[in-house]
Formats: sequence, structure tokens, C-alpha cells
Amino acid sequence: MTRVAHITSHEHSGRVRHVQVSGEIDLANVDEVRQAITTELADDPARVILDLRGTTYLDSAAIAMLFRLAQRLGHRRQDLALVVPRDAPIRAVLELTSIQTVIPLHDTLDAASGEPSRRGGP
Repeated sequence: MTRVAHITSHEHSGRVRHVQVSGEIDLANVDEVRQAITTELADDPARVILDLRGTTYLDSAAIAMLFRLAQRLGHRRQDLALVVPRDAPIRAVLELTSIQTVIPLHDTLDAASGEPSRRGGP
């Protein structure tokens, strides 16, 4: 990747995919991050938990990528949840965009691992 960002993934339980993103996501690497996340979802999990606890920076390109990912997964009837601690610097940025109206935003992995919350489509 062109800038610091690292993606890891594993099956969390059943058909739940836990994808961790650490580092920065911005215009310089957003396409590579999106492609890496998409690759991790090749097995079509029913639910995706995108863990941003290790993400230190998001710009508008990264936020747009999250909205598009939610839309894509929604069309495929897959649930998406974000994990971002309340004290994380990126939490305020996400809340300013009202992303939580489209993607459930959780403080912890345990909270995100609960039953998927049904919401209206993006």
C-alpha cells in the first residue's frame, strides 16, 4: 500500500467476518484499502464487522468508501457494523458524517458481535 494501512481478517463466528484496519486511510491509499477489504469478503459472509480500533486517520475519501461499502453489502443482504471506541480520534469524524444512521457504530468488538441490528437500506 502507498501509505501506512494494514488489513487483517478472520472468521469471527459462523458466517461473521472480522476485518481489522489499522493505520491511516486517505486518498493516497483508499483504493488499495477498499480492494483489500473486498478481497477479505470473497466468501460472502452474512455479517461483516469492520474493526477500526487501530485506525488513526480517515479523510473524506475513506468516509465515502465506508458509505459505498455499506451500500454494496446492503444490496447483497449482508450486514455491516463498525467498531470504533468512543475515545478514538476518528469517532468524532464518523459521528459528524452521521454514518451511524447507515452503519451501526459500536464501542467494542463484543458489542458489535451481538445480533445484527435491522435498519433501513442506505
